Amino acid sequence: MRIEAKLVFWLGGLAISILLLWLLSDVLLPFAAGLAIAYLLDPVADRLEKWGVSRLGATLLILICFLGLIVLAAMVLLPVLGVQVAAFIEALPRDLTRLRDLLSEQGAGILVRFAPIAERFGVQLELGAYGLPGSASDLASEAARYAGGVLKSLWSGGRALIGLVSLVVITPVVAFYILLDWDRMVAKIDSWLPRDEAQTIRILAAEINAALSGFLRGQSLVCLFLATWYGAGLSLVGLNYGLLIGITGGFLSFIPFVGSLSCLIISVAIAIVQGWPQWTLLVMVLGVIGVGQFLEGNILTPKLVGGSVGLHPVWLMLALLGFGSIFGFTGLLLAVPIAAAVGVLMRFALRHYLASSLYLGKGPQA
Repeated sequence: MRIEAKLVFWLGGLAISILLLWLLSDVLLPFAAGLAIAYLLDPVADRLEKWGVSRLGATLLILICFLGLIVLAAMVLLPVLGVQVAAFIEALPRDLTRLRDLLSEQGAGILVRFAPIAERFGVQLELGAYGLPGSASDLASEAARYAGGVLKSLWSGGRALIGLVSLVVITPVVAFYILLDWDRMVAKIDSWLPRDEAQTIRILAAEINAALSGFLRGQSLVCLFLATWYGAGLSLVGLNYGLLIGITGGFLSFIPFVGSLSCLIISVAIAIVQGWPQWTLLVMVLGVIGVGQFLEGNILTPKLVGGSVGLHPVWLMLALLGFGSIFGFTGLLLAVPIAAAVGVLMRFALRHYLASSLYLGKGPQA
């Protein structure tokens, strides 16, 4: 087969895959979640098989333990989180207004002092009714109303409830069958590979699996630790909604910088509103988040994720945000596997390009 025909074949397959993902994006979430769970737990099933447990028995045992832990965590956390979510939604407009007032009271004098300097650069700082620049005051008020409305609609949305039910009901079933048939599925897909390129595809698949498993399994443990650390730490220092903010920020840490940064911003804002004029609460909140970041960056990520993942944080953020905007939460689940695959394929193409006559400008090297 000529290189042009091969290129058309693989590009056509990629286009069809993207089209199917787009068409089925509304119903893919439980299936993508089930596939992710099966992928994460497959090494455990393989280990149990080596110990003499049948694949069916290993699958049942793993999923029962996994779902049992999730149910236990939900029973412990959901009542508390439900109360905190409702309280957070109700208090958000009031807290934003209070934060705006505090910033205006403390920042008006600073703005007045910096107004002459800003005017030298052609910037006019016209203070509004709250001591802030007029546009900032309007923006703060509008943000308070908008944020409250969005959170209330998300909390009471019927579509979100249906999606949650389908996720809870369908995902365990999908995970069970995929985990049970994982080895057979891999063998079947291997039998479909073009014979001339089968070995090359297997090598690329092994590289993709190494990058993907290293990131997913390691980063999942990092997120679990951060959710526990932030949730427990912020609650113990007395921050309002500390458990909700900590757990959410910990699990959002799957996206580099997003989880910790969002946890920092929200926690600091609430600490200022809650503890003003004392700085004790703010200092303790910064201490909890700072220690968490130190442990993540210097101990957890190097040990659990390592440097062999091959996914640059910028590339990973681009993939997560891009797929998330197109496919929603399903896109977030699919972004990491696709980003890992694309990264491996690009490195493979680059290696061939650097060894080709197109780059070297002469015939193949001996």
